[in-house]
Amino acid sequence: MANVSVRYYRRKNSLREKTVGLGKISNDDIGFDEDAMAAAIAALDEMAEDYPDWVAGLIDKLSEQHRRCVDSPEQRKSYFEIINSIAHDMRGQGGTFGYQLISDFADALYFFTHAQAGMSDNHVEIIKAHVDAMRVVIKNRINGDGGEVGKELQNGLEAAIKKYSKK
Repeated sequence: MANVSVRYYRRKNSLREKTVGLGKISNDDIGFDEDAMAAAIAALDEMAEDYPDWVAGLIDKLSEQHRRCVDSPEQRKSYFEIINSIAHDMRGQGGTFGYQLISDFADALYFFTHAQAGMSDNHVEIIKAHVDAMRVVIKNRINGDGGEVGKELQNGLEAAIKKYSKK
């Protein structure tokens, strides 16, 4: 066995030196500009009003990719990649604008269409079930978790997944 020499370098903590001059900071010293905060909330509210129309366009894109999967099974891999990308974009946005079900369904679709996912006709039907569920949410403006209707949609999607996963 060869002799191995190990060197240990202790670096100086320069962050401590940079903060020493600040002294102790209390929560009272930290504040927000109320006008800036109100403007940000107003902008977010305005975007939330436009969200259903905007996301409907993404749902249409998902639907178009699903149709292509049906019409051109030999090219499904590329269509699944596009669906996966759209779902990735959608999954964080729904909850931000009050449509948690959109985020939930998009998240499930994202994981369902990952690179190692199957691409059979049954998988294509499961994609359709996700797209249909999202379309219902937006068409009926079902925000939040959707209450009982949201549970029914989730149960319906789970039933479709179970049905087409067995075949």
